Amino acid sequence: MLVMDKIMGISGAPTLIDGGNITVPTFRMFNPDGTWFREGHDDDPDIEVIDDPSQLAKGIDPQLERAIQEVMKSLEGKQMGLTNPPAPEIR
Repeated sequence: MLVMDKIMGISGAPTLIDGGNITVPTFRMFNPDGTWFREGHDDDPDIEVIDDPSQLAKGIDPQLERAIQEVMKSLEGKQMGLTNPPAPEIR
């Protein structure tokens, strides 16, 4: 999936007297379907897992646990093993 999000054009960023910079968005992009990009919006997750700091404090990472569940589910019924290497090349 190609995600194009939070793209804003920055141009003409002047340098301040102390060497710092200020950037100001000066133009905006739109999707190929003609809708505007949503500014300041991260990608929506495929699977939402509530972040629970109390679980993290106990050494339990709900996002990692769910990711492991999804990987294990995707591996169910699949034959795992090593493949034989190809014959050596003749050069």
